[in-house]
Amino acid sequence: MKHELRFKVRGWLDDSDFREILRISDYLGREGGASIFRINIDKVKFRRMSLDDVIEVLDSVGATYDDTFIDHLKALLERGFLKASISFDGRKLIVRFNRYLGEIYYSKLRGLLLYDKRLKAFVTQPYRYAEVRSSLENLGFLIDDKTGFPLTTRIGEIMFTGRLRDYQEEALSKWLGNGGRGVIALPTGSGKTVIAIAAIARLRQRTLIVAFTKEQLHQWRDMLLRFTSISEGLVGYYYSEEKKLSPITLTTYQTAFRYVNRFIPHFTFLIVDEVHHLPADKFKLIATRLPAPSRMGLSATPYREDGRHTELFPLMGGVVFYKTPQELAEKGYLASYSIVTIKVPLKPDERRRYIELRRKYRALVNGADFNQILEAARTGDKKAIEALRIHNEMRMIIQKSRSKIEKVKEIVERELRSNSKIIVFAHYVDLAEEIAREVNGFLLTGEVDTGKRKRLLEEFRRATSGVLVVTTVGDEGLDIPDANVGILVAGTASRRQFIQRLGRILRPGPNKKATLYEIISRGTSEEIQARRRKTLELEEST
Repeated sequence: MKHELRFKVRGWLDDSDFREILRISDYLGREGGASIFRINIDKVKFRRMSLDDVIEVLDSVGATYDDTFIDHLKALLERGFLKASISFDGRKLIVRFNRYLGEIYYSKLRGLLLYDKRLKAFVTQPYRYAEVRSSLENLGFLIDDKTGFPLTTRIGEIMFTGRLRDYQEEALSKWLGNGGRGVIALPTGSGKTVIAIAAIARLRQRTLIVAFTKEQLHQWRDMLLRFTSISEGLVGYYYSEEKKLSPITLTTYQTAFRYVNRFIPHFTFLIVDEVHHLPADKFKLIATRLPAPSRMGLSATPYREDGRHTELFPLMGGVVFYKTPQELAEKGYLASYSIVTIKVPLKPDERRRYIELRRKYRALVNGADFNQILEAARTGDKKAIEALRIHNEMRMIIQKSRSKIEKVKEIVERELRSNSKIIVFAHYVDLAEEIAREVNGFLLTGEVDTGKRKRLLEEFRRATSGVLVVTTVGDEGLDIPDANVGILVAGTASRRQFIQRLGRILRPGPNKKATLYEIISRGTSEEIQARRRKTLELEEST
């Protein structure tokens, strides 16, 4: 039924014709140089239009449809309908039917709608709005939609002025083939943003872009203006004091979470950058509350060590495209690189304290794994709480060993003699400060204010060589194209973080060869973590 009630109008429609067609149909988008619509029986019946009235509207705009279109339209106008009303209470969709659903209907809607005894109605989350409407339409329901949610929007003609690489074209094609939904997982520096911008130009729908930092919002705006024909007035920020709902709106995770209900009726395309953050409890609300049918997630890897990456699949549409840094480096799209693992011993006093703490830890946990200890600590278990304190002290000894600082200094001195541009990832503020003093490097932490950060990064970008020491603030949004050496001093077992940090030195350049050093403490749990974060495949996260 859904296919048989579609029709198309070739060429571009003026506003009056477009509004006239929308009196009897829903706009589905552009395809092959034509505008695609689907008859909305709800609209036709509401206006008490006859079959002849509908045909007159279609003929007036030169619409084309297949041979069975009129027969099916006539049958739908003549038959009685099961009716469904859809409303939104600010948190969830509420669906009510005009009579009891038979088993045939209920079986087809099971899993999509959940019965709420208190409301005496069916409920579901707003992100499933398009799926609910489509399912009800396909089952022949007459829909009374009280939500005010749009299924599609138009922002006029947008031309993509860039040129996609072969893998970017493939990623966009896979995403479009998945119904305009899904996560694209590509390394830092491979042009994920450009793919999303090409998608905006293709869909031409009102778009909400969610990024993690204010700096990333500025980068998005610059890229939109660089790679499309869109005017500056159509791109706006919804952040801090500047809150403007524009056809393409840029906002942060924190702001999107706080104002999610304000965004609901305005956007049909949702883009979430660094989408691995999305499953966090409060940020998840951004994806579940917004009804936008089209959605794209971007990440170097959506994998999360807590396992919550699996929540991305229903919220964003699953991973539709993935390439590793090695695959793109082999094709010349990223700099060729090598990973050098250097094991250093703990200092004697550090080693003694580490062994003493490890013995105490094992006695306290009695064979339980770390997740079990975490759960027990949350319930107030004193042994578990003490075990976590000891575990943290062991971790600090490993990651802040004086041997590591000495090795960093040795590597930096050697690389600077070759005019390298070096980023040191130190994770902890006190460790970063100490290393920056030892190597006389630039220091970037979360405690550096925005103005100073901007000046510091500009100075480092202009330098032909030098050292930048960063904490986790350097994991996302840090753009130093000619950096060619990375040094991992302290971090986590996170494969995502490893790939992000590697990506910071992989921007391509003439004859560029990048090196990532990872310094780990020999004979500790850090050796196991280092092996795991480099060998884990994306398939293990699905």
